[in-house]
Amino acid sequence: MRVLLISVNTETINMLVPPVGLACVAAATLQAGHEVRVLDLLAVRDAGDAIRRAAGDFHPEVIGISIRNIDDQNMKQPRFLLERAKETVSCCRNASDAPIVLGGAGYSIFPESSLQYLGADMGIQGEGEKSFTLLLERLGQKADLSVPGLYLPGKGLQAERTFVRDLDGYPLPDPSSMPLPDAGREKIWLPLQTRRGCPLSCNYCSTALVEGCLIRRRSPQAVVKALCGWTSAGFPRIYFVDNTFNLPPAYAETLCRKIAEAHIAITWRCILYPGRVNSSLIRAMSEAGCTEVSLGFESGSENILHVMNKRFGPKEIRQASRLLAEHDIRQMGFLLLGGPGETKETVEESLSFVDSLPLDALKITIGIRIYPYTGLASIALREGLISPDDNLLFPKFYMAKDLEPWLRETVDAWVAERPNWIY
Repeated sequence: MRVLLISVNTETINMLVPPVGLACVAAATLQAGHEVRVLDLLAVRDAGDAIRRAAGDFHPEVIGISIRNIDDQNMKQPRFLLERAKETVSCCRNASDAPIVLGGAGYSIFPESSLQYLGADMGIQGEGEKSFTLLLERLGQKADLSVPGLYLPGKGLQAERTFVRDLDGYPLPDPSSMPLPDAGREKIWLPLQTRRGCPLSCNYCSTALVEGCLIRRRSPQAVVKALCGWTSAGFPRIYFVDNTFNLPPAYAETLCRKIAEAHIAITWRCILYPGRVNSSLIRAMSEAGCTEVSLGFESGSENILHVMNKRFGPKEIRQASRLLAEHDIRQMGFLLLGGPGETKETVEESLSFVDSLPLDALKITIGIRIYPYTGLASIALREGLISPDDNLLFPKFYMAKDLEPWLRETVDAWVAERPNWIY
Protein backbone atom coordinates (compact mmCIF):
# COMPACT_ATOMS: atom_id res chain seq x y z
CA MET A 1 0.00 0.00 0.00
CA ARG A 2 1.03 3.63 -0.49
CA VAL A 3 1.21 5.31 2.92
CA LEU A 4 1.58 9.03 3.54
CA LEU A 5 2.78 9.87 7.07
CA ILE A 6 2.42 13.47 8.28
CA SER A 7 3.95 15.11 11.37
CA VAL A 8 1.84 18.14 12.31
CA ASN A 9 4.15 19.45 15.05
CA THR A 10 5.43 22.95 14.28
CA GLU A 11 6.43 23.97 17.82
CA THR A 12 10.02 25.14 18.26
CA ILE A 13 9.91 25.81 22.02
CA ASN A 14 13.32 24.90 23.52
CA MET A 15 14.55 23.12 20.37
CA LEU A 16 13.72 21.93 16.87
CA VAL A 17 12.40 18.38 17.04
CA PRO A 18 12.64 16.11 13.97
CA PRO A 19 9.76 13.61 13.78
CA VAL A 20 11.79 10.59 14.88
CA GLY A 21 8.76 8.79 16.36
CA LEU A 22 6.96 9.03 13.05
CA ALA A 23 10.15 7.99 11.27
CA CYS A 24 10.21 4.83 13.42
CA VAL A 25 6.71 4.00 12.21
CA ALA A 26 7.82 4.76 8.65
CA ALA A 27 10.77 2.37 9.00
CA ALA A 28 8.50 -0.42 10.28
CA THR A 29 6.01 0.27 7.48
CA LEU A 30 8.76 0.06 4.86
CA GLN A 31 10.02 -3.15 6.44
CA ALA A 32 6.52 -4.58 6.10
CA GLY A 33 6.71 -4.03 2.32
CA HIS A 34 4.71 -0.82 1.89
CA GLU A 35 5.60 2.32 -0.03
CA VAL A 36 6.04 5.29 2.34
CA ARG A 37 6.34 9.04 2.07
CA VAL A 38 6.97 11.25 5.15
CA LEU A 39 5.83 14.88 5.30
CA ASP A 40 7.07 17.04 8.19
CA LEU A 41 5.04 20.26 8.40
CA LEU A 42 7.87 21.85 10.42
CA ALA A 43 10.02 21.66 7.29
CA VAL A 44 7.55 23.30 4.85
CA ARG A 45 6.30 26.85 4.37
CA ASP A 46 2.75 26.14 3.21
CA ALA A 47 1.26 23.07 4.88
CA GLY A 48 -1.90 22.99 2.76
CA ASP A 49 0.04 23.19 -0.49
CA ALA A 50 2.50 20.51 0.68
CA ILE A 51 -0.36 18.14 1.56
CA ARG A 52 -2.14 18.75 -1.76
CA ARG A 53 1.05 18.13 -3.73
CA ALA A 54 1.92 14.99 -1.74
CA ALA A 55 -1.59 13.59 -2.25
CA GLY A 56 -1.58 14.48 -5.95
CA ASP A 57 1.86 13.02 -6.67
CA PHE A 58 1.79 10.01 -4.36
CA HIS A 59 -1.92 9.01 -4.37
CA PRO A 60 -1.83 7.56 -0.83
CA GLU A 61 -4.09 4.68 0.12
CA VAL A 62 -3.73 5.44 3.83
CA ILE A 63 -2.74 8.69 5.59
CA GLY A 64 -1.21 8.62 9.07
CA ILE A 65 -1.04 11.82 11.15
CA SER A 66 1.22 12.09 14.19
CA ILE A 67 0.02 14.27 17.10
CA ARG A 68 2.87 15.28 19.42
CA ASN A 69 1.44 18.14 21.53
CA ILE A 70 -2.08 18.92 22.72
CA ASP A 71 -1.25 22.28 24.35
CA ASP A 72 1.74 24.21 25.69
CA GLN A 73 1.02 23.48 29.39
CA ASN A 74 1.04 27.20 30.21
CA MET A 75 -1.62 27.93 32.84
CA LYS A 76 -1.51 31.71 32.48
CA GLN A 77 -2.04 31.82 28.70
CA PRO A 78 -2.63 28.27 27.46
CA ARG A 79 -2.39 27.61 23.75
CA PHE A 80 -4.48 24.73 22.43
CA LEU A 81 -2.45 23.17 19.62
CA LEU A 82 -4.92 20.76 18.01
CA GLU A 83 -6.44 23.38 15.71
CA ARG A 84 -3.52 22.96 13.32
CA ALA A 85 -4.01 19.19 13.40
CA LYS A 86 -7.70 19.70 12.64
CA GLU A 87 -6.79 21.85 9.63
CA THR A 88 -4.42 19.10 8.50
CA VAL A 89 -7.17 16.48 8.69
CA SER A 90 -9.42 18.78 6.69
CA CYS A 91 -6.72 19.33 4.03
CA CYS A 92 -6.22 15.58 3.77
CA ARG A 93 -9.97 15.05 3.36
CA ASN A 94 -10.08 17.58 0.52
CA ALA A 95 -7.01 16.16 -1.19
CA SER A 96 -7.59 12.42 -0.86
CA ASP A 97 -10.17 9.72 -0.18
CA ALA A 98 -7.66 7.69 1.83
CA PRO A 99 -8.62 6.78 5.42
CA ILE A 100 -6.93 9.00 8.03
CA VAL A 101 -5.26 7.33 11.03
CA LEU A 102 -4.10 9.31 14.09
CA GLY A 103 -1.17 8.40 16.33
CA GLY A 104 1.64 9.90 18.37
CA ALA A 105 2.24 10.71 22.04
CA GLY A 106 -0.38 13.45 22.27
CA TYR A 107 -3.04 11.32 20.63
CA SER A 108 -2.27 8.40 22.97
CA ILE A 109 -3.16 10.47 26.04
CA PHE A 110 -6.60 11.36 24.62
CA PRO A 111 -7.45 8.58 22.14
CA GLU A 112 -11.24 8.98 22.09
CA SER A 113 -11.68 12.71 22.64
CA SER A 114 -8.98 13.80 20.17
CA LEU A 115 -10.29 11.35 17.56
CA GLN A 116 -13.73 12.92 17.90
CA TYR A 117 -12.38 16.49 17.90
CA LEU A 118 -10.16 16.02 14.86
CA GLY A 119 -12.66 14.05 12.82
CA ALA A 120 -10.28 11.34 11.61
CA ASP A 121 -11.32 7.81 10.67
CA MET A 122 -9.38 5.94 13.36
CA GLY A 123 -6.45 6.23 15.74
CA ILE A 124 -3.81 4.03 17.35
CA GLN A 125 -2.94 4.48 21.02
CA GLY A 126 0.63 3.61 21.93
CA GLU A 127 3.38 2.13 19.79
CA GLY A 128 2.56 2.31 16.11
CA GLU A 129 5.30 0.11 14.67
CA LYS A 130 3.35 -3.11 15.20
CA SER A 131 -0.27 -1.96 15.34
CA PHE A 132 -0.09 0.36 12.32
CA THR A 133 1.47 -2.26 10.08
CA LEU A 134 -1.15 -4.77 11.24
CA LEU A 135 -3.85 -2.22 10.48
CA LEU A 136 -2.48 -1.78 6.94
CA GLU A 137 -2.61 -5.53 6.47
CA ARG A 138 -6.23 -5.69 7.66
CA LEU A 139 -7.24 -2.74 5.48
CA GLY A 140 -5.58 -4.32 2.45
CA GLN A 141 -7.41 -7.58 3.07
CA LYS A 142 -10.67 -5.79 3.94
CA ALA A 143 -10.60 -7.85 7.14
CA ASP A 144 -11.94 -7.00 10.60
CA LEU A 145 -10.13 -4.19 12.43
CA SER A 146 -9.52 -5.86 15.80
CA VAL A 147 -6.07 -4.26 15.99
CA PRO A 148 -4.42 -3.73 19.42
CA GLY A 149 -4.73 -0.09 20.50
CA LEU A 150 -7.03 0.87 17.61
CA TYR A 151 -9.90 3.28 18.29
CA LEU A 152 -12.83 3.89 15.96
CA PRO A 153 -15.20 6.90 16.24
CA GLY A 154 -18.11 6.06 18.50
CA LYS A 155 -16.93 2.44 18.89
CA GLY A 156 -13.97 2.87 21.21
CA LEU A 157 -11.06 0.48 21.62
CA GLN A 158 -11.15 -2.46 19.23
CA ALA A 159 -8.56 -4.69 20.90
CA GLU A 160 -6.42 -4.54 24.04
CA ARG A 161 -3.11 -2.69 23.71
CA THR A 162 0.05 -4.79 23.64
CA PHE A 163 3.61 -3.85 24.59
CA VAL A 164 6.58 -5.48 22.88
CA ARG A 165 9.31 -6.11 25.44
CA ASP A 166 12.27 -6.38 23.05
CA LEU A 167 12.62 -3.00 21.36
CA ASP A 168 15.36 -4.36 19.10
CA GLY A 169 12.48 -5.85 17.13
CA TYR A 170 11.48 -2.33 16.09
CA PRO A 171 13.70 -0.82 13.37
CA LEU A 172 15.31 2.56 13.92
CA PRO A 173 15.02 5.03 11.04
CA ASP A 174 17.80 6.22 8.77
CA PRO A 175 18.09 9.95 9.63
CA SER A 176 19.51 10.74 6.19
CA SER A 177 16.04 10.05 4.81
CA MET A 178 14.20 12.32 7.29
CA PRO A 179 12.91 15.75 6.21
CA LEU A 180 14.61 18.46 8.25
CA PRO A 181 13.97 22.16 8.92
CA ASP A 182 16.34 24.76 7.50
CA ALA A 183 18.52 24.77 10.63
CA GLY A 184 20.56 21.86 9.29
CA ARG A 185 21.78 18.62 10.80
CA GLU A 186 24.70 20.03 12.77
CA LYS A 187 22.30 22.20 14.84
CA ILE A 188 19.71 19.51 15.48
CA TRP A 189 19.52 17.56 18.74
CA LEU A 190 18.37 14.27 17.23
CA PRO A 191 16.00 12.45 19.63
CA LEU A 192 16.78 8.83 20.42
CA GLN A 193 14.74 6.66 22.77
CA THR A 194 16.52 3.63 24.18
CA ARG A 195 13.78 2.71 26.68
CA ARG A 196 10.01 2.93 26.83
CA GLY A 197 7.70 2.77 29.82
CA CYS A 198 7.96 4.14 33.35
CA PRO A 199 6.90 2.44 36.61
CA LEU A 200 7.35 5.48 38.88
CA SER A 201 3.76 6.84 38.78
CA CYS A 202 4.48 10.48 39.58
CA ASN A 203 1.03 11.84 40.36
CA TYR A 204 0.85 14.37 37.48
CA CYS A 205 2.58 12.37 34.73
CA SER A 206 0.96 10.99 31.55
CA THR A 207 3.85 8.73 30.47
CA ALA A 208 2.07 5.51 31.44
CA LEU A 209 -0.80 6.40 29.08
CA VAL A 210 1.66 6.71 26.22
CA GLU A 211 4.23 4.00 26.92
CA GLY A 212 2.92 1.79 29.74
CA CYS A 213 4.48 1.12 33.14
CA LEU A 214 6.98 -1.61 32.27
CA ILE A 215 10.48 -0.46 31.29
CA ARG A 216 11.44 -2.02 27.96
CA ARG A 217 14.79 -1.39 26.33
CA ARG A 218 16.92 -1.68 23.24
CA SER A 219 20.20 -3.53 23.60
CA PRO A 220 23.24 -1.27 24.08
CA GLN A 221 24.70 -2.85 20.93
CA ALA A 222 21.69 -1.77 18.86
CA VAL A 223 21.91 1.77 20.27
CA VAL A 224 25.62 2.05 19.48
CA LYS A 225 25.02 0.79 15.94
CA ALA A 226 22.32 3.44 15.43
CA LEU A 227 24.56 6.17 16.85
CA CYS A 228 27.38 5.22 14.47
CA GLY A 229 24.97 5.44 11.53
CA TRP A 230 23.52 8.75 12.66
CA THR A 231 26.89 10.43 13.19
CA SER A 232 27.96 9.20 9.74
CA ALA A 233 24.82 10.86 8.37
CA GLY A 234 25.93 14.19 9.88
CA PHE A 235 24.16 14.30 13.25
CA PRO A 236 26.77 15.02 15.98
CA ARG A 237 24.27 15.92 18.72
CA ILE A 238 21.92 13.39 20.31
CA TYR A 239 19.11 13.86 22.82
CA PHE A 240 18.28 10.68 24.74
CA VAL A 241 14.58 11.26 25.37
CA ASP A 242 14.06 8.32 27.74
CA ASN A 243 11.91 9.54 30.61
CA THR A 244 14.54 8.42 33.10
CA PHE A 245 17.95 7.89 31.49
CA ASN A 246 19.47 6.44 34.66
CA LEU A 247 16.83 3.74 35.21
CA PRO A 248 17.65 0.91 35.35
CA PRO A 249 21.07 2.11 36.62
CA ALA A 250 23.01 -0.95 35.41
CA TYR A 251 21.63 -0.57 31.89
CA ALA A 252 22.45 3.16 31.81
CA GLU A 253 26.04 2.62 32.89
CA THR A 254 26.56 -0.26 30.45
CA LEU A 255 25.17 1.86 27.62
CA CYS A 256 27.54 4.73 28.47
CA ARG A 257 30.54 2.42 28.55
CA LYS A 258 29.60 0.90 25.18
CA ILE A 259 29.31 4.39 23.66
CA ALA A 260 32.69 5.41 25.07
CA GLU A 261 34.35 2.19 23.85
CA ALA A 262 33.02 2.81 20.34
CA HIS A 263 34.69 6.27 20.23
CA ILE A 264 31.61 7.84 18.64
CA ALA A 265 32.08 11.57 17.97
CA ILE A 266 28.89 12.82 19.63
CA THR A 267 27.78 15.13 22.37
CA TRP A 268 24.50 14.31 24.06
CA ARG A 269 21.94 15.33 26.62
CA CYS A 270 19.38 13.36 28.60
CA ILE A 271 16.68 13.47 31.29
CA LEU A 272 18.10 12.37 34.65
CA TYR A 273 16.00 11.04 37.53
CA PRO A 274 17.47 12.54 40.74
CA GLY A 275 17.18 9.26 42.64
CA ARG A 276 19.74 6.44 42.35
CA VAL A 277 22.53 8.62 40.98
CA ASN A 278 26.13 7.79 41.88
CA SER A 279 29.61 8.93 40.89
CA SER A 280 30.29 5.85 38.76
CA LEU A 281 27.29 6.56 36.52
CA ILE A 282 27.98 10.29 36.16
CA ARG A 283 31.62 9.59 35.32
CA ALA A 284 30.53 7.06 32.69
CA MET A 285 28.08 9.58 31.23
CA SER A 286 30.79 12.23 30.99
CA GLU A 287 33.25 9.85 29.35
CA ALA A 288 30.56 8.86 26.81
CA GLY A 289 30.02 12.47 25.70
CA CYS A 290 27.19 13.73 27.93
CA THR A 291 27.34 17.52 28.19
CA GLU A 292 23.92 18.46 29.59
CA VAL A 293 21.06 16.97 31.58
CA SER A 294 17.53 17.92 32.53
CA LEU A 295 17.30 17.25 36.26
CA GLY A 296 13.61 16.70 36.90
CA PHE A 297 13.15 17.11 40.64
CA GLU A 298 10.03 19.40 40.43
CA SER A 299 10.19 20.52 44.09
CA GLY A 300 12.67 21.13 46.89
CA SER A 301 10.17 20.38 49.64
CA GLU A 302 10.16 16.91 51.22
CA ASN A 303 6.39 17.15 51.77
CA ILE A 304 5.57 18.09 48.18
CA LEU A 305 7.91 15.43 46.77
CA HIS A 306 5.97 12.89 48.83
CA VAL A 307 2.62 14.16 47.51
CA MET A 308 3.98 13.96 43.93
CA ASN A 309 4.92 10.33 44.64
CA LYS A 310 8.60 11.03 44.03
CA ARG A 311 10.97 8.35 45.27
CA PHE A 312 13.76 10.69 46.29
CA GLY A 313 14.22 13.66 48.61
CA PRO A 314 16.23 16.90 48.73
CA LYS A 315 19.33 14.98 49.85
CA GLU A 316 19.34 12.89 46.66
CA ILE A 317 18.71 15.96 44.50
CA ARG A 318 21.67 17.76 46.06
CA GLN A 319 23.95 14.76 45.57
CA ALA A 320 22.99 14.41 41.88
CA SER A 321 23.49 18.12 41.26
CA ARG A 322 26.89 18.10 42.98
CA LEU A 323 28.12 15.11 40.96
CA LEU A 324 27.04 16.70 37.68
CA ALA A 325 28.89 19.91 38.56
CA GLU A 326 32.03 17.97 39.50
CA HIS A 327 32.05 16.37 36.03
CA ASP A 328 31.30 19.64 34.18
CA ILE A 329 27.92 18.44 32.91
CA ARG A 330 25.51 21.33 32.49
CA GLN A 331 22.27 20.92 34.42
CA MET A 332 18.83 22.44 34.04
CA GLY A 333 16.53 22.02 37.01
CA PHE A 334 12.74 22.08 36.98
CA LEU A 335 10.15 23.27 39.50
CA LEU A 336 6.41 22.58 39.30
CA LEU A 337 4.77 24.96 41.76
CA GLY A 338 1.17 25.17 42.94
CA GLY A 339 0.22 21.50 43.11
CA PRO A 340 -1.63 19.64 45.88
CA GLY A 341 -0.34 20.50 49.33
CA GLU A 342 1.61 23.53 48.14
CA THR A 343 1.77 26.44 50.58
CA LYS A 344 3.71 29.68 50.85
CA GLU A 345 6.14 27.86 53.13
CA THR A 346 6.79 24.98 50.69
CA VAL A 347 7.23 27.43 47.80
CA GLU A 348 9.82 29.42 49.74
CA GLU A 349 11.47 26.16 50.77
CA SER A 350 11.74 25.05 47.11
CA LEU A 351 13.04 28.39 45.86
CA SER A 352 15.70 28.60 48.58
CA PHE A 353 16.70 24.99 47.96
CA VAL A 354 17.21 25.33 44.19
CA ASP A 355 19.06 28.61 44.72
CA SER A 356 21.64 26.66 46.73
CA LEU A 357 22.28 24.12 43.95
CA PRO A 358 24.99 24.51 41.25
CA LEU A 359 22.40 24.66 38.47
CA ASP A 360 23.21 26.25 35.13
CA ALA A 361 19.53 27.02 34.48
CA LEU A 362 16.13 26.57 36.11
CA LYS A 363 12.71 26.28 34.48
CA ILE A 364 9.76 27.19 36.72
CA THR A 365 6.20 26.20 35.88
CA ILE A 366 3.24 27.58 37.84
CA GLY A 367 0.17 25.38 37.89
CA ILE A 368 0.17 21.73 36.84
CA ARG A 369 -1.63 20.46 33.73
CA ILE A 370 -4.16 17.77 34.71
CA TYR A 371 -4.03 14.61 32.59
CA PRO A 372 -6.63 11.82 32.69
CA TYR A 373 -6.13 8.69 34.80
CA THR A 374 -3.42 10.31 36.95
CA GLY A 375 -3.26 10.76 40.70
CA LEU A 376 -3.55 14.51 40.16
CA ALA A 377 -6.80 14.03 38.23
CA SER A 378 -8.20 11.99 41.15
CA ILE A 379 -7.28 14.75 43.60
CA ALA A 380 -8.78 17.45 41.35
CA LEU A 381 -11.99 15.42 41.03
CA ARG A 382 -12.30 14.99 44.82
CA GLU A 383 -11.78 18.71 45.31
CA GLY A 384 -14.36 19.63 42.67
CA LEU A 385 -11.85 21.27 40.31
CA ILE A 386 -12.93 19.00 37.45
CA SER A 387 -16.11 17.03 36.82
CA PRO A 388 -16.37 13.25 36.25
CA ASP A 389 -17.36 13.75 32.60
CA ASP A 390 -14.48 16.14 31.77
CA ASN A 391 -12.19 14.40 29.27
CA LEU A 392 -9.49 17.05 29.91
CA LEU A 393 -8.63 17.43 26.22
CA PHE A 394 -8.96 21.18 26.63
CA PRO A 395 -6.35 22.04 29.27
CA LYS A 396 -7.26 22.27 32.94
CA PHE A 397 -4.69 23.09 35.61
CA TYR A 398 -4.31 22.39 39.29
CA MET A 399 -3.51 25.38 41.49
CA ALA A 400 -3.51 25.22 45.29
CA LYS A 401 -6.35 27.32 46.67
CA ASP A 402 -5.70 31.06 47.13
CA LEU A 403 -2.02 30.68 46.24
CA GLU A 404 -1.74 31.92 42.65
CA PRO A 405 -1.47 35.74 43.01
CA TRP A 406 1.13 35.52 45.77
CA LEU A 407 2.96 32.72 43.96
CA ARG A 408 3.34 34.65 40.69
CA GLU A 409 4.44 37.77 42.52
CA THR A 410 6.99 35.82 44.55
CA VAL A 411 8.42 33.94 41.55
CA ASP A 412 8.63 37.21 39.59
CA ALA A 413 10.77 38.70 42.34
CA TRP A 414 13.13 35.72 42.49
CA VAL A 415 13.48 35.46 38.68
CA ALA A 416 14.21 39.19 38.33
CA GLU A 417 17.48 38.71 40.21
CA ARG A 418 18.52 35.43 38.55
CA PRO A 419 19.05 35.65 34.78
CA ASN A 420 19.50 31.86 34.44
CA TRP A 421 15.99 31.17 35.78
CA ILE A 422 13.28 30.79 33.13
CA TYR A 423 9.63 31.49 33.91
